[in-house]
Amino acid sequence: MQLHPTRAAVDLTIAGIATVAVGLVAREAAIVAWGGAVLVGLAVARAVTLFSIAKIRAAGFEMLWRGEERVARVARGESVELEAEVRNRDSRAARYVQLRPVCSPNLRVLLDPTEGEVPAGGRLSVNVRIETPRVGQHGVHGLSLEVQGSPGLYEVPLTFANPFGVEVLPAAYATSLRSARGGRSRVNADSGRAGRLSGDGLDLRELREHQPGDSFKRIAWKASARRGKLMVRDYLREERDVVWLVVDASVELWAGAPGAAPLDVATDEAAAVAAFHLGRGDRVGLAVIGARELAWLEPDRGPRHAAQLMSALATSSATLDADRSDLDEHDVAIRVLEHLRPLDPAAAHGVRSRDIDRIARRAERARGRGPFASGEPFAESRRERILRRYLAAFAIGSPPRMEPERPKADACLAQTLTKLPRLKPRPSVVYLFSPAPEPSVRPVIHEAIAKFPRRRTELRWVASDFAAGLPKGGDVVEQAVGDAMAARSRIAELRGHAYLRRHGIHAVRPTARGSRRG
Repeated sequence: MQLHPTRAAVDLTIAGIATVAVGLVAREAAIVAWGGAVLVGLAVARAVTLFSIAKIRAAGFEMLWRGEERVARVARGESVELEAEVRNRDSRAARYVQLRPVCSPNLRVLLDPTEGEVPAGGRLSVNVRIETPRVGQHGVHGLSLEVQGSPGLYEVPLTFANPFGVEVLPAAYATSLRSARGGRSRVNADSGRAGRLSGDGLDLRELREHQPGDSFKRIAWKASARRGKLMVRDYLREERDVVWLVVDASVELWAGAPGAAPLDVATDEAAAVAAFHLGRGDRVGLAVIGARELAWLEPDRGPRHAAQLMSALATSSATLDADRSDLDEHDVAIRVLEHLRPLDPAAAHGVRSRDIDRIARRAERARGRGPFASGEPFAESRRERILRRYLAAFAIGSPPRMEPERPKADACLAQTLTKLPRLKPRPSVVYLFSPAPEPSVRPVIHEAIAKFPRRRTELRWVASDFAAGLPKGGDVVEQAVGDAMAARSRIAELRGHAYLRRHGIHAVRPTARGSRRG
């Protein structure tokens, strides 16, 4: 059990040592005895604190979430309100200070109250407000507090491991959460878009004379009786676009503040465009591309497909995979062991950080307690896949890889642009969410654009904005560096847009609103 002295204990310790030193120099036994008594009192206070905290923990000192749900699903930018209970089954009250959340760095968690007292044999309600600036699966792993002993001279940190999952979907998901589906509301119902060709549809094009080959069920009998000849109804054939969303998820696009990084904006924009086209009845497919293909959803329509699109946009670009994470196998093992210790002390007892095989075995047994059904993160060895599955099950964060993967991502994007026009059904519109292609930097992309059959398929480029993710404020030097980087980003973007216009490609800036797309 760790124990930390308070500021008062530190001051008393310094005063006691100084008093003993003065007494020894002055050869005054009373002064030495007084200083020694202060130090002995501090030692007694330390022992009393350890005993009282151990007694409270043995009696039952725990934290629980109110409610049965262990996963909340929200749209990015919205907040989640939870209520936790800290229970004390001991016969003495427990004072605490500095109540803190143990959570993913991509969440902002506010607690109220942050200090107080848990009454003897009672419980304390804690309001937990979770803000969600970034999409993905994130975890609130529990609460940590500093419990003070009776004299108030020492504090003991205690961590309550009770994981709660927060799945943050793109902002466009908020409309689906608040809207009815199907039925009279016709939200997400199939609907066509009238085209210029005749055929089977809902919109009447014209009444014309019957011709050989016309179906008898299309005969307008009343109009035929009035005119004295057979007339048939000719309808507008319903045409729907086949739309593909190609999202560039290279790891360097996570650079920036949570919620303002280029990939944050691109994810929201792609979700908004998907919601817009699905609402029109178009079929929408999705390809999330990094150094390899991260997600691939065939074009479809309907509420179920919309949910799959939103989930893929939120989770497929995560950085848990070994080739996208800055953590190697040993780093992952240390992170798993640190999380396992408060969650299951018996499983972590006696396990050292270098015993990776033992950590993997214990992690596999405890993985079922996580709030998320873990997938299969990419890794070279089975042992590392087990460790990364544990991170995924509990939504433990993993920082993105420091080395950029732009050349590999561009090669994969070029392959995707070559592949899409050959698919059946052939795409009518392709949205590409990626930084504007500066001519001298991305030759592979330029070659793919030149070969893209734009007469049959419209290519729309939604450029990522690096300047939005740059930190704001700071001192004069930081501000100057930020301004220089923003100016450089704008120049590269202008060059890329000019290149796209020369090649007849519609380039737009991301706005996280897809309703104007058409």
